[in-house]
Amino acid sequence: MAGGWFGFEDALGPERIVHLWLAGLGLEAIVVVDNTALGPAIGGVRIAPDVTLEECFRLARAMTFKNAAAGLRHGGGKAVIRADPALPPAEKERLVRAFARAIGELVDYVPGPDMGTDERAMAWVRDEIGRAVGLPRELGGIPLDEIGATGRGLAVACEVACRHAGIPLEGARVAIQGFGAVGRHAALQLAERGARIVAVSDSKGTIVREDGLDLPRLLAHKVRGEPVSSFPEGRAADAEAIVAVPCEIWIPAARPDVIHEGNVSRLEARIVVSGANIPITGAAEAILHERGVLLVPDFVANAGGVICAAVEYAGGSERDALATIEETIRANTEAVLVRAREERIPTRRAAERLARERVERAMSFRRFR
Repeated sequence: MAGGWFGFEDALGPERIVHLWLAGLGLEAIVVVDNTALGPAIGGVRIAPDVTLEECFRLARAMTFKNAAAGLRHGGGKAVIRADPALPPAEKERLVRAFARAIGELVDYVPGPDMGTDERAMAWVRDEIGRAVGLPRELGGIPLDEIGATGRGLAVACEVACRHAGIPLEGARVAIQGFGAVGRHAALQLAERGARIVAVSDSKGTIVREDGLDLPRLLAHKVRGEPVSSFPEGRAADAEAIVAVPCEIWIPAARPDVIHEGNVSRLEARIVVSGANIPITGAAEAILHERGVLLVPDFVANAGGVICAAVEYAGGSERDALATIEETIRANTEAVLVRAREERIPTRRAAERLARERVERAMSFRRFR
Protein backbone atom coordinates (compact mmCIF):
# COMPACT_ATOMS: atom_id res chain seq x y z
CA MET A 1 0.00 0.00 0.00
CA ALA A 2 1.13 3.52 -0.66
CA GLY A 3 2.21 5.35 2.48
CA GLY A 4 0.37 8.43 3.70
CA TRP A 5 -0.13 10.00 7.08
CA PHE A 6 -0.53 6.58 8.67
CA GLY A 7 1.46 4.49 6.17
CA PHE A 8 -1.34 2.16 5.11
CA GLU A 9 -3.65 4.31 2.96
CA ASP A 10 -4.23 3.54 -0.72
CA ALA A 11 -6.69 4.39 -3.50
CA LEU A 12 -9.50 2.42 -1.85
CA GLY A 13 -9.32 4.10 1.54
CA PRO A 14 -9.78 4.55 4.35
CA GLU A 15 -12.42 7.19 3.79
CA ARG A 16 -12.65 8.15 7.42
CA ILE A 17 -10.83 7.48 10.70
CA VAL A 18 -12.55 8.59 13.88
CA HIS A 19 -10.85 8.52 17.28
CA LEU A 20 -13.22 8.67 20.24
CA TRP A 21 -12.02 9.77 23.66
CA LEU A 22 -14.55 10.51 26.38
CA ALA A 23 -12.53 10.62 29.58
CA GLY A 24 -15.52 11.16 31.83
CA LEU A 25 -17.11 7.95 30.54
CA GLY A 26 -13.89 5.96 30.24
CA LEU A 27 -14.43 5.48 26.52
CA GLU A 28 -11.50 5.08 24.14
CA ALA A 29 -12.39 3.81 20.69
CA ILE A 30 -11.52 3.95 16.99
CA VAL A 31 -13.83 3.68 13.98
CA VAL A 32 -12.41 3.12 10.50
CA VAL A 33 -14.78 3.50 7.55
CA ASP A 34 -12.65 2.07 4.79
CA ASN A 35 -14.79 2.27 1.63
CA THR A 36 -18.47 2.92 0.93
CA ALA A 37 -18.53 2.72 -2.89
CA LEU A 38 -20.81 -0.32 -2.74
CA GLY A 39 -23.02 1.09 0.02
CA PRO A 40 -22.98 1.83 3.77
CA ALA A 41 -20.09 0.15 5.54
CA ILE A 42 -20.98 -2.85 7.69
CA GLY A 43 -18.42 -3.99 10.24
CA GLY A 44 -18.26 -5.37 13.75
CA VAL A 45 -17.61 -3.60 17.02
CA ARG A 46 -14.72 -5.33 18.79
CA ILE A 47 -13.86 -4.91 22.46
CA ALA A 48 -10.22 -5.66 23.24
CA PRO A 49 -7.61 -4.09 25.53
CA ASP A 50 -4.70 -4.01 23.09
CA VAL A 51 -6.03 -3.13 19.63
CA THR A 52 -4.17 -0.59 17.47
CA LEU A 53 -5.20 1.78 14.71
CA GLU A 54 -3.34 -0.30 12.13
CA GLU A 55 -5.13 -3.47 13.25
CA CYS A 56 -8.47 -1.65 13.10
CA PHE A 57 -7.69 -0.53 9.55
CA ARG A 58 -6.63 -4.04 8.50
CA LEU A 59 -9.90 -5.40 9.89
CA ALA A 60 -11.88 -2.67 8.09
CA ARG A 61 -10.11 -3.44 4.80
CA ALA A 62 -10.87 -7.13 5.30
CA MET A 63 -14.54 -6.12 5.60
CA THR A 64 -14.34 -4.08 2.39
CA PHE A 65 -12.99 -7.11 0.55
CA LYS A 66 -15.34 -9.50 2.34
CA ASN A 67 -18.47 -7.55 1.45
CA ALA A 68 -17.30 -7.01 -2.12
CA ALA A 69 -16.33 -10.64 -2.62
CA ALA A 70 -19.73 -11.70 -1.29
CA GLY A 71 -21.49 -9.38 -3.75
CA LEU A 72 -23.10 -7.35 -0.96
CA ARG A 73 -24.31 -3.79 -1.40
CA HIS A 74 -22.14 -2.67 1.49
CA GLY A 75 -18.69 -1.27 2.06
CA GLY A 76 -16.32 -2.15 4.85
CA GLY A 77 -15.67 -0.66 8.26
CA LYS A 78 -14.63 -1.64 11.76
CA ALA A 79 -14.83 -0.27 15.27
CA VAL A 80 -12.71 -1.15 18.28
CA ILE A 81 -13.30 -0.20 21.91
CA ARG A 82 -10.22 -0.43 24.11
CA ALA A 83 -11.51 -2.27 27.17
CA ASP A 84 -11.67 -5.66 28.85
CA PRO A 85 -14.30 -7.76 27.02
CA ALA A 86 -15.04 -9.47 30.36
CA LEU A 87 -16.37 -6.27 31.95
CA PRO A 88 -19.32 -6.69 34.32
CA PRO A 89 -22.58 -6.55 32.31
CA ALA A 90 -23.70 -3.17 33.65
CA GLU A 91 -20.30 -1.59 32.94
CA LYS A 92 -20.19 -3.07 29.44
CA GLU A 93 -23.68 -1.75 28.69
CA ARG A 94 -22.70 1.72 29.86
CA LEU A 95 -19.59 1.68 27.68
CA VAL A 96 -21.33 0.33 24.56
CA ARG A 97 -24.16 2.84 24.89
CA ALA A 98 -21.62 5.68 25.23
CA PHE A 99 -19.86 4.42 22.11
CA ALA A 100 -23.17 4.26 20.21
CA ARG A 101 -24.06 7.84 21.09
CA ALA A 102 -20.61 8.97 20.00
CA ILE A 103 -21.06 7.48 16.49
CA GLY A 104 -24.64 8.62 16.05
CA GLU A 105 -23.80 10.98 13.18
CA LEU A 106 -21.47 8.52 11.47
CA VAL A 107 -24.35 7.35 9.30
CA ASP A 108 -22.22 5.58 6.68
CA TYR A 109 -21.19 2.99 9.30
CA VAL A 110 -23.58 0.21 10.40
CA PRO A 111 -22.31 -1.59 13.54
CA GLY A 112 -22.51 -5.34 14.04
CA PRO A 113 -21.30 -7.84 16.65
CA ASP A 114 -17.69 -8.98 16.90
CA MET A 115 -15.30 -10.26 19.57
CA GLY A 116 -16.48 -8.95 22.92
CA THR A 117 -19.93 -7.89 21.66
CA ASP A 118 -23.06 -9.84 20.81
CA GLU A 119 -26.72 -9.48 19.85
CA ARG A 120 -27.55 -7.87 23.19
CA ALA A 121 -24.85 -5.25 22.67
CA MET A 122 -26.23 -4.51 19.21
CA ALA A 123 -29.67 -4.03 20.78
CA TRP A 124 -28.14 -1.34 23.02
CA VAL A 125 -26.59 0.32 19.96
CA ARG A 126 -29.85 0.26 18.04
CA ASP A 127 -31.70 1.64 21.05
CA GLU A 128 -29.32 4.62 21.09
CA ILE A 129 -28.94 5.44 17.37
CA GLY A 130 -31.53 3.38 15.49
CA ARG A 131 -29.13 1.31 13.39
CA ALA A 132 -27.26 -1.97 13.96
CA VAL A 133 -27.23 -5.50 12.59
CA GLY A 134 -26.91 -8.83 14.34
CA LEU A 135 -29.88 -7.97 16.54
CA PRO A 136 -31.81 -10.32 18.84
CA ARG A 137 -34.65 -12.20 17.22
CA GLU A 138 -37.17 -10.25 19.34
CA LEU A 139 -36.08 -7.04 17.57
CA GLY A 140 -36.45 -8.52 14.11
CA GLY A 141 -32.85 -9.63 13.87
CA ILE A 142 -31.30 -12.85 12.64
CA PRO A 143 -29.07 -13.94 15.55
CA LEU A 144 -26.00 -14.99 13.58
CA ASP A 145 -24.24 -16.59 16.57
CA GLU A 146 -27.31 -18.60 17.49
CA ILE A 147 -27.74 -20.00 13.97
CA GLY A 148 -24.00 -20.41 13.43
CA ALA A 149 -23.85 -18.26 10.31
CA THR A 150 -20.07 -17.94 10.13
CA GLY A 151 -19.42 -21.55 11.09
CA ARG A 152 -21.85 -22.78 8.43
CA GLY A 153 -20.01 -20.76 5.80
CA LEU A 154 -16.66 -22.17 6.93
CA ALA A 155 -17.97 -25.70 6.50
CA VAL A 156 -19.07 -24.90 2.95
CA ALA A 157 -15.64 -23.41 2.17
CA CYS A 158 -14.01 -26.57 3.55
CA GLU A 159 -16.14 -28.73 1.25
CA VAL A 160 -15.00 -26.79 -1.82
CA ALA A 161 -11.36 -26.70 -0.68
CA CYS A 162 -11.31 -30.45 -0.06
CA ARG A 163 -12.54 -31.12 -3.57
CA HIS A 164 -9.82 -28.90 -5.04
CA ALA A 165 -7.16 -30.55 -2.87
CA GLY A 166 -8.36 -34.07 -3.68
CA ILE A 167 -9.14 -34.83 -0.04
CA PRO A 168 -12.43 -36.48 0.99
CA LEU A 169 -14.18 -34.41 3.66
CA GLU A 170 -15.62 -37.65 5.05
CA GLY A 171 -13.15 -38.70 7.73
CA ALA A 172 -10.88 -35.68 7.30
CA ARG A 173 -9.13 -34.62 10.50
CA VAL A 174 -9.91 -31.06 11.59
CA ALA A 175 -8.18 -28.90 14.21
CA ILE A 176 -9.82 -25.64 15.31
CA GLN A 177 -8.06 -22.82 17.12
CA GLY A 178 -10.70 -20.92 19.06
CA PHE A 179 -13.82 -22.62 20.37
CA GLY A 180 -16.16 -19.65 20.64
CA ALA A 181 -19.23 -18.91 18.56
CA VAL A 182 -17.42 -19.39 15.23
CA GLY A 183 -15.27 -22.36 16.14
CA ARG A 184 -17.94 -24.45 17.81
CA HIS A 185 -20.47 -24.00 15.00
CA ALA A 186 -17.81 -24.83 12.41
CA ALA A 187 -17.04 -27.99 14.37
CA LEU A 188 -20.69 -29.03 14.47
CA GLN A 189 -21.28 -28.30 10.79
CA LEU A 190 -18.15 -30.18 9.72
CA ALA A 191 -18.98 -33.15 11.94
CA GLU A 192 -22.41 -33.31 10.30
CA ARG A 193 -20.61 -33.54 6.97
CA GLY A 194 -18.51 -36.48 8.19
CA ALA A 195 -15.29 -34.76 9.23
CA ARG A 196 -13.46 -35.78 12.40
CA ILE A 197 -12.73 -32.99 14.90
CA VAL A 198 -9.45 -34.14 16.44
CA ALA A 199 -8.41 -31.00 18.36
CA VAL A 200 -9.79 -27.67 19.56
CA SER A 201 -8.27 -24.93 21.67
CA ASP A 202 -9.29 -21.89 23.66
CA SER A 203 -7.20 -19.22 25.37
CA LYS A 204 -6.28 -21.59 28.22
CA GLY A 205 -5.23 -24.71 26.35
CA THR A 206 -5.83 -27.46 23.79
CA ILE A 207 -7.59 -30.82 23.88
CA VAL A 208 -6.59 -33.53 21.38
CA ARG A 209 -8.22 -36.86 20.59
CA GLU A 210 -7.04 -38.57 17.40
CA ASP A 211 -10.20 -40.68 17.13
CA GLY A 212 -12.35 -37.55 17.22
CA LEU A 213 -13.78 -35.50 20.06
CA ASP A 214 -17.28 -36.08 21.42
CA LEU A 215 -18.65 -32.66 20.48
CA PRO A 216 -21.94 -32.71 22.43
CA ARG A 217 -20.07 -33.60 25.64
CA LEU A 218 -17.30 -31.08 24.92
CA LEU A 219 -19.85 -28.33 24.26
CA ALA A 220 -21.64 -29.09 27.51
CA HIS A 221 -18.28 -28.96 29.28
CA LYS A 222 -17.53 -25.56 27.72
CA VAL A 223 -20.99 -24.17 28.56
CA ARG A 224 -20.25 -24.90 32.23
CA GLY A 225 -17.38 -22.42 31.95
CA GLU A 226 -14.62 -25.02 31.89
CA PRO A 227 -11.56 -24.72 29.59
CA VAL A 228 -11.38 -27.28 26.81
CA SER A 229 -8.05 -28.57 28.17
CA SER A 230 -9.82 -29.92 31.28
CA PHE A 231 -12.18 -32.07 29.18
CA PRO A 232 -11.51 -35.62 30.42
CA GLU A 233 -11.85 -37.39 27.07
CA GLY A 234 -8.60 -36.45 25.36
CA ARG A 235 -5.00 -35.33 25.77
CA ALA A 236 -4.51 -31.86 27.23
CA ALA A 237 -1.82 -29.47 25.99
CA ASP A 238 -1.07 -25.77 26.08
CA ALA A 239 -2.87 -23.32 23.80
CA GLU A 240 -0.04 -23.08 21.27
CA ALA A 241 -0.03 -26.87 20.78
CA ILE A 242 -3.04 -26.63 18.44
CA VAL A 243 -0.71 -25.30 15.74
CA ALA A 244 1.22 -28.56 15.50
CA VAL A 245 -1.69 -31.04 15.57
CA PRO A 246 -1.50 -33.25 12.45
CA CYS A 247 -4.66 -32.78 10.39
CA GLU A 248 -6.05 -32.31 6.91
CA ILE A 249 -7.92 -29.06 7.75
CA TRP A 250 -6.76 -26.38 10.18
CA ILE A 251 -9.13 -23.56 11.11
CA PRO A 252 -7.99 -20.43 12.95
CA ALA A 253 -11.05 -18.94 14.66
CA ALA A 254 -9.43 -16.71 17.29
CA ARG A 255 -7.34 -13.53 17.15
CA PRO A 256 -5.36 -11.86 14.33
CA ASP A 257 -1.84 -12.99 13.38
CA VAL A 258 -1.91 -16.28 15.27
CA ILE A 259 0.15 -17.92 12.51
CA HIS A 260 3.37 -16.08 11.81
CA GLU A 261 6.97 -16.71 10.74
CA GLY A 262 7.82 -17.96 14.22
CA ASN A 263 5.35 -20.88 14.25
CA VAL A 264 4.23 -21.53 10.65
CA SER A 265 6.81 -24.31 10.27
CA ARG A 266 4.97 -26.27 12.96
CA LEU A 267 1.66 -26.30 11.09
CA GLU A 268 0.87 -29.80 9.81
CA ALA A 269 -2.19 -29.33 7.61
CA ARG A 270 -2.99 -29.58 3.92
CA ILE A 271 -5.79 -27.02 3.97
CA VAL A 272 -6.20 -23.85 6.05
CA VAL A 273 -9.65 -22.22 6.11
CA SER A 274 -9.64 -18.94 8.00
CA GLY A 275 -12.48 -18.43 10.44
CA ALA A 276 -10.96 -15.40 12.16
CA ASN A 277 -10.15 -12.11 10.46
CA ILE A 278 -6.48 -11.63 9.42
CA PRO A 279 -5.34 -14.70 11.41
CA ILE A 280 -2.17 -15.29 9.34
CA THR A 281 0.57 -12.79 8.61
CA GLY A 282 1.52 -12.10 5.00
CA ALA A 283 4.93 -13.70 5.44
CA ALA A 284 3.39 -16.86 6.89
CA GLU A 285 0.85 -17.05 4.05
CA ALA A 286 3.72 -16.88 1.53
CA ILE A 287 5.43 -19.79 3.29
CA LEU A 288 2.24 -21.87 3.27
CA HIS A 289 1.78 -21.16 -0.44
CA GLU A 290 5.33 -22.32 -1.19
CA ARG A 291 4.68 -25.50 0.80
CA GLY A 292 1.58 -26.25 -1.28
CA VAL A 293 -0.90 -25.74 1.55
CA LEU A 294 -4.28 -24.71 0.15
CA LEU A 295 -5.46 -21.55 1.90
CA VAL A 296 -9.00 -20.16 1.76
CA PRO A 297 -8.62 -16.50 2.81
CA ASP A 298 -10.55 -15.07 5.72
CA PHE A 299 -12.76 -12.63 3.83
CA VAL A 300 -13.96 -15.43 1.54
CA ALA A 301 -14.35 -18.24 4.09
CA ASN A 302 -15.79 -16.37 7.07
CA ALA A 303 -18.28 -14.13 5.27
CA GLY A 304 -21.29 -16.02 6.65
CA GLY A 305 -21.80 -13.55 9.49
CA VAL A 306 -21.81 -10.42 7.35
CA ILE A 307 -23.94 -12.09 4.68
CA CYS A 308 -26.46 -12.85 7.43
CA ALA A 309 -26.23 -9.24 8.64
CA ALA A 310 -26.80 -7.86 5.15
CA VAL A 311 -29.85 -10.09 4.65
CA GLU A 312 -31.19 -8.87 8.01
CA TYR A 313 -30.51 -5.22 7.07
CA ALA A 314 -32.49 -5.73 3.84
CA GLY A 315 -35.43 -7.25 5.73
CA GLY A 316 -34.83 -10.90 4.78
CA SER A 317 -35.58 -13.99 6.83
CA GLU A 318 -33.39 -16.55 8.57
CA ARG A 319 -34.13 -19.01 5.77
CA ASP A 320 -33.03 -16.40 3.23
CA ALA A 321 -29.81 -15.85 5.16
CA LEU A 322 -28.89 -19.54 5.38
CA ALA A 323 -29.57 -20.10 1.68
CA THR A 324 -27.57 -17.02 0.70
CA ILE A 325 -24.62 -18.06 2.88
CA GLU A 326 -24.52 -21.51 1.29
CA GLU A 327 -24.82 -20.27 -2.29
CA THR A 328 -22.49 -17.27 -1.98
CA ILE A 329 -19.61 -18.88 -0.11
CA ARG A 330 -19.69 -21.98 -2.29
CA ALA A 331 -19.55 -19.88 -5.47
CA ASN A 332 -16.92 -17.45 -4.18
CA THR A 333 -14.61 -20.14 -2.81
CA GLU A 334 -14.83 -21.96 -6.13
CA ALA A 335 -14.14 -18.76 -8.10
CA VAL A 336 -11.10 -17.86 -5.99
CA LEU A 337 -9.53 -21.32 -6.07
CA VAL A 338 -10.07 -21.64 -9.82
CA ARG A 339 -8.57 -18.20 -10.45
CA ALA A 340 -5.58 -18.94 -8.23
CA ARG A 341 -4.91 -22.17 -10.11
CA GLU A 342 -5.37 -20.70 -13.58
CA GLU A 343 -3.27 -17.59 -12.89
CA ARG A 344 -0.76 -19.50 -10.75
CA ILE A 345 -0.99 -17.01 -7.90
CA PRO A 346 -1.63 -17.35 -4.16
CA THR A 347 -5.27 -17.67 -3.20
CA ARG A 348 -5.25 -14.42 -1.23
CA ARG A 349 -4.02 -12.51 -4.26
CA ALA A 350 -6.76 -14.11 -6.36
CA ALA A 351 -9.39 -13.21 -3.76
CA GLU A 352 -8.14 -9.64 -3.39
CA ARG A 353 -8.15 -9.15 -7.16
CA LEU A 354 -11.74 -10.33 -7.33
CA ALA A 355 -12.86 -8.05 -4.51
CA ARG A 356 -10.78 -5.06 -5.61
CA GLU A 357 -12.19 -5.23 -9.14
CA ARG A 358 -15.73 -5.03 -7.76
CA VAL A 359 -14.91 -2.11 -5.47
CA GLU A 360 -13.00 -0.18 -8.15
CA ARG A 361 -15.83 -0.62 -10.63
CA ALA A 362 -18.28 0.72 -8.05
CA MET A 363 -15.93 3.64 -7.35
CA SER A 364 -15.82 4.47 -11.07
CA PHE A 365 -19.53 5.36 -10.95
CA ARG A 366 -19.11 7.93 -8.18
CA ARG A 367 -18.40 11.58 -8.60
CA PHE A 368 -15.24 12.91 -6.99
CA ARG A 369 -15.79 13.96 -3.38
